[in-house]
Amino acid sequence: MHYIIHCEDTSTHFLTIEMKINHISSPSIELQLPAWRPGRYELAHFAKNIGRFEVFDQNEKPVSFSKLTKDRWKVLTSGIGELTIRYTYYAQQKDAGGSWLDDAIVYINFINCILYVEGRLNEKCTVELRMPENYQIASGLSETAHHVLEAENYYQLVDSPMVASHAMQHETYSVEDTTFHLWLKGNCQPDWNRVKEDFVSFTRKQIVVMGDFPCRDYHFLFQWLSVKHYHGVEHQNSTTIVLGPDTDFERLYPELLGISSHELFHTWNVIRIRPKELLPYDFTQENYFPTGFVAEGVTTYYGDLFLKRSGVFSLEEYLTELNTTMKRHFDHHGKAFQSLVESSFDLWLDGYTAGVPNRKVSIYHKGAVVAMILDLEIRQRTGHVRSLDHVMRFMWEHFGKTNVGYSLDDYRAVVEEVTGRSQQSYFDECITGNAPLENRLNQALDFVGLEWVTDQEGMSQLRVKENISGEQWENLSKWLND
Repeated sequence: MHYIIHCEDTSTHFLTIEMKINHISSPSIELQLPAWRPGRYELAHFAKNIGRFEVFDQNEKPVSFSKLTKDRWKVLTSGIGELTIRYTYYAQQKDAGGSWLDDAIVYINFINCILYVEGRLNEKCTVELRMPENYQIASGLSETAHHVLEAENYYQLVDSPMVASHAMQHETYSVEDTTFHLWLKGNCQPDWNRVKEDFVSFTRKQIVVMGDFPCRDYHFLFQWLSVKHYHGVEHQNSTTIVLGPDTDFERLYPELLGISSHELFHTWNVIRIRPKELLPYDFTQENYFPTGFVAEGVTTYYGDLFLKRSGVFSLEEYLTELNTTMKRHFDHHGKAFQSLVESSFDLWLDGYTAGVPNRKVSIYHKGAVVAMILDLEIRQRTGHVRSLDHVMRFMWEHFGKTNVGYSLDDYRAVVEEVTGRSQQSYFDECITGNAPLENRLNQALDFVGLEWVTDQEGMSQLRVKENISGEQWENLSKWLND
């Protein structure tokens, strides 16, 4: 498939997209625009941003078509060997999952706006971008010619966003065989030596734990806005991170580190260690899955933990971040009725909104809390010989590298394989049930000399025990410095 995207009309924020289809041999074809995007498990209705939509044959004569659903079209192609689909897309969504166009930047998440032909998802795709000659493109895709990107198939194309501008900062660092690119668009000037030192540290630690890195190059696409913002999305060999305001770079630097570490770990967990229900992605409808707590909760737990274990965060900084995550669960969702499995499934219903009080839990925050509980319980039972690291490395070796999707039962079997014992109570209480976590949490925290306490006014916090023993200090050190 070949696509031409015209980015010249910055005043109206419309992209004009041409899709070239050849080798047509059937009496009709069906075109689909994705209904959602990976990393955000809710219907997005991208088709609402399409303005004009037209179809032409190889002689530029209009071709008959009809709309089958909100984002699917049928084109009659009897006697037609080539088609051009020409349409406009309104690009003015300023977050990490959207697309926007103005006189200073072209930012495109291709999944928002690129159609595919049913049955031809695995064909090579090229994208020709019509934009100012001096614009530089940042993307995980290969730029095979000036302003021409290439993907091995549609799945890679729509999991590889791009940012282009005449004014972008670009730095690189290397860990083992991978080159990591740091792209920044925004009105701030970081201390790049400090940034690269920190990024090298947590990147190296993640690779050591997981065994190897799945990409030969990786791209952090940072966009700093003039307004308050915080959003990141994982992709095949890149992540888009949008933060702001750009005047508060130093204050927000810990946030930059946290979200970057989180998104980098997604390169293994969910991009490749993927629930079976998401392999392959079905872009036409909801992809229900019960293991969102693994995809997002485990990643949330590890995002900050790797910053401590790599020396980027101090003990105080890490415990502050951990306290924030725990409070977000216990202060807001601690009495919710649903289990993590139910809330994972219901992401597609209202997972990203407040919803009915005390109905659902956050797969991010509760998922991180129960991941920590599991990690500490494994360490306590094995004397730190094994940990959650071994679970995730096993998942990488047996599901990620083999491109085999895992089920809830598979995850449970891996946990039991690593621990060498039944995990019935853990899954009943923490994963498939909705029992209060405070007692089990404090039993796990006691191993490392921490506690989760609630005062008379109902305010909870994580703290180091006043009478922490030498053995607990040693366990705390092993946990946070492995």
